Amino acid sequence: MANLVIVESPSKATAIKKYLGSNYKVIASKGHVRDLPKSSLSVDLENGFEAHYINIRGKGDLIKEIRKEAKAAKKVFLAPDPDREGEAIAWHLANALGLDPAKTLRVSFNEITPDVVRAAIKEPRAIDMNLVNAQQTRRIWDRVVGYKLSPYLWKAVKNGLSAGRVQSVAARIIVDREDEIRAFVPEEYWTVDARLEGGDGKEFSVRFYGTEQGKEKLSCEADADKVVKAVSGKSFRVAGVKRASRQKLPAPPFTTSTMQQEASRKLGFQSQRIMRVAQELYEGINIGTENGGVQGLITYMRTDSLRVSAEAQSAARELIVTKYGEGYCPEKPRVYKTRANAQDAHEAIRPSHVDLEPAKIHKYLTPDQYRLYKLIWERFVASQMQSATLNTLSVELECEGYLFRAGGYSVAFPGYMAVYEESEDEEVRTADTIHEEKDIRIPELAEGESVALLGVDPARHFTEPPARYTEASLIKFLDEKGIGRPSTYNTIITIIVSRNYVVRDGKSLVPTPLGEVTTRLMKESFSDIVDYAFTAQMEDQLDEIEKGNTDMVSVLDPFWKNFSAALERAETTIGKGSFELPVEETDIICDKCGAKMVVKNGRYGKFAACPNYPTCRNTKPLTEKSEEPVVQEPEKKVEKKPPVIADFKCEKCGADMVQRSGRYGSFFACSRYPECNFTKQKTKELDVPCPKCGSKILIKTGRNKTVFYSCEKYPTCDFSSWDMPIGESCPNCGKPLFRKKGKALVVCHEKDCDYKREGEDVATDKKA
Repeated sequence: MANLVIVESPSKATAIKKYLGSNYKVIASKGHVRDLPKSSLSVDLENGFEAHYINIRGKGDLIKEIRKEAKAAKKVFLAPDPDREGEAIAWHLANALGLDPAKTLRVSFNEITPDVVRAAIKEPRAIDMNLVNAQQTRRIWDRVVGYKLSPYLWKAVKNGLSAGRVQSVAARIIVDREDEIRAFVPEEYWTVDARLEGGDGKEFSVRFYGTEQGKEKLSCEADADKVVKAVSGKSFRVAGVKRASRQKLPAPPFTTSTMQQEASRKLGFQSQRIMRVAQELYEGINIGTENGGVQGLITYMRTDSLRVSAEAQSAARELIVTKYGEGYCPEKPRVYKTRANAQDAHEAIRPSHVDLEPAKIHKYLTPDQYRLYKLIWERFVASQMQSATLNTLSVELECEGYLFRAGGYSVAFPGYMAVYEESEDEEVRTADTIHEEKDIRIPELAEGESVALLGVDPARHFTEPPARYTEASLIKFLDEKGIGRPSTYNTIITIIVSRNYVVRDGKSLVPTPLGEVTTRLMKESFSDIVDYAFTAQMEDQLDEIEKGNTDMVSVLDPFWKNFSAALERAETTIGKGSFELPVEETDIICDKCGAKMVVKNGRYGKFAACPNYPTCRNTKPLTEKSEEPVVQEPEKKVEKKPPVIADFKCEKCGADMVQRSGRYGSFFACSRYPECNFTKQKTKELDVPCPKCGSKILIKTGRNKTVFYSCEKYPTCDFSSWDMPIGESCPNCGKPLFRKKGKALVVCHEKDCDYKREGEDVATDKKA
């Protein structure tokens, strides 16, 4: 009788099965098996907030299969991810399957490697109900806010809106920043740079600082002209030269938050993409038999901790000495202090095996996996390296009582910078902004030395408004304020974008009119829900439940009393506030009253309506344009264009091939037709290999001008598909993955495999 191990992901199941051997059967629950139903609140607000869960639709067969395996098993190990959500999945599994508590054991893996998996199986534990209740409280909180608040938004703003406990706060953050930008008044300021000639004949530059009394701001052209006139034609005296050396410490290893910020800045990934790829790296990838086969490449990617195991530190130090030299390895391992309110259950994000260098396993990873793994590997290795040594230089020169300064640094010893340098958010220009120049070039100067002036350059500037939030800077703000948890940031951003409260403009997040109106309503009627401090306090209460210091009812009861009172007050004010969305005008002219028609939403979508309703009730489809007199143009003679000659010859007779049009689109035909009837379809190549034989894939046009994909060696190789092969292998079964036609959805075609995921940045299908 074998033991049963139940994990969340099929790809994780493959790796764990390999490590545990024939005495264990590993099966995947594919996420949650129970949840609150979508059709009702399903929370008893009057009786201790009891939640009424149901089995998730579509998982009945899977639950039956797992129940059958559990009954036959000697022991059942519940092994979902090691966090609140994973603990809740384990609890729901135990309930849905009717598992015997005496033989149901909870195990968790911080990394999917043989030693860690086997050690965890040897030390199982009971389900931690504190963790489960923390997750339940969050789920009930979100359900109550969403189901009670959304109908109010329907009445006050428009149908179909929804509100969320943390999403509403995130939308407010972006709206508040937009308000700051609109209210910003640019301030004029001036700079004056003096170009000087050193003793070696080389030119260098210094900037006006002030006087001996301190820093002085040049607010207008007159202030700048005063300085320019005073120093023009004069020589400068070196008032001071300071040379020093300073140490620059490496950044700590990644937490979930810092990984999302850095991957957004350096790789340009959206948070959803970052977490999906990190999950793949954690669950396990086949990196070849020479590297141990299927391996989890990183530790668990949902963590607030900066803690690193002694074994990982030792392995990193050994690699640093071997690869970079003893001078790059500090005397003692580096230890980073985790902040006070962080959840320290798991280590920082690091490579499971630091000796698996990115270049060594590059060929086994997708481009996204390689880039994120490389970032995590470099950050971790750098975090255990010696500090960088920087030589700093600052000079101060005086002329006519005015002081000019320049400063910068050069790298004397790179230390950790030989591997990795942390990126930073873009700075906003202000009158006080001073940039330290890297590798500054200033000649040897001695105090009291006289330096010749080559020219003076005044320049006008304006202060800039605060920058809009990017995903990286929004995540940083949420993390600093304690709003939400790092594991939920990508979900928060995805929701506010999908609900059209926010749109992406390049990397920036910009509020929509809908987002601004909804946020204004929330601030006026439900200020607690969108209050930064209140939301952070709620997260702290979830942490207290997890620690066992309080319980679910004690947290939810006072919240519900205050929230229900706010709902009652808000119901009395519906219609009194101005929460109408801005009107979207069209170019269509109403043919009854002459007004410009506006866009309205109906049960069948958008349509054009007269703005003078109800006086004028005229409506039109948005595709219909205003009726205008048609000007009959004289018939033009169409000149026959010369045929397009292909860059290849006829395979039968060697004559030129020319482009023709047929019922299925363009094709090439022999120019000697009808003497020679050879034809060849016009195709484009897809930059992925054929899933069957590895040859080129051609993009072809079939009946009704629809696109399909076929092997260039057809009919020798009979591969063809309406869905586009993407050159990746399924993480479940290893078969090729395809993008569904006309959809941003990636699926596996294997009959018994149900793998699918959302695609990103996918262009629509076009005629070949």
